[in-house]
Amino acid sequence: MLVPLTRKTFEQLIPTVATSDQYKYYWGKFSDVLKRALISAVAVLTIVLINVFAHNDGDPLFLLIGITAGLYWFWGPVLLASLRNMECRRYPYSGLWQGRVLDVYITEEVVGEEETVNKKGELMIVENLEQRINLEVGDKTGFVTEIQAPLRRHHQGVSRGQVAVMLVMSYQEDLGKIVKSSDVYLPTVNLWVSDYPYLRRDAFIEAINQVRSSRRKSKQGQSSDMRFS
Repeated sequence: MLVPLTRKTFEQLIPTVATSDQYKYYWGKFSDVLKRALISAVAVLTIVLINVFAHNDGDPLFLLIGITAGLYWFWGPVLLASLRNMECRRYPYSGLWQGRVLDVYITEEVVGEEETVNKKGELMIVENLEQRINLEVGDKTGFVTEIQAPLRRHHQGVSRGQVAVMLVMSYQEDLGKIVKSSDVYLPTVNLWVSDYPYLRRDAFIEAINQVRSSRRKSKQGQSSDMRFS
């Protein structure tokens, strides 16, 4: 099933400003917060030095810029998530896609590297591995795509044959060529599989229910016409 969505609905599902789930995603680990705090500190120091050399003491513009830079550690995730949302919103057409889980398997992926020194004083590079769930979904038209996400305990409920729903994006009005897809929702077990939470999930579930309701009414109308004839 592939149902085109209006631009208004699409923009409700992927808003301009980051959602709370997206903010949490980019908030990251403690090390990520420290990196942003370091950037904030360097930015503030740079602005202070510029202010001193330019003899602009008390300039409200520099004060505003300094406060903004100092709070980068806090608002940085909003910026990163909003930029990522804008990448999706550049696609002019979107649709609600429904298919099934064709395959599911677990892999270990390298997500980063760390430098360390062993007992002999030799520099070593240690790879950080992460278990990830790989989901292959497809439909009767032959469309198949894969989604990969960090493995979570609730992913134990994922299995082959389950209904899978996601938002798809395209440059073509008829959605003939799908170029990007969102996180996957499995309604029968109420589970999400995603790396980045693209969607406003409450709005997405509501959109699914609306499409199903309209299709149900349409089928009922066709049955009534057949009985009348």
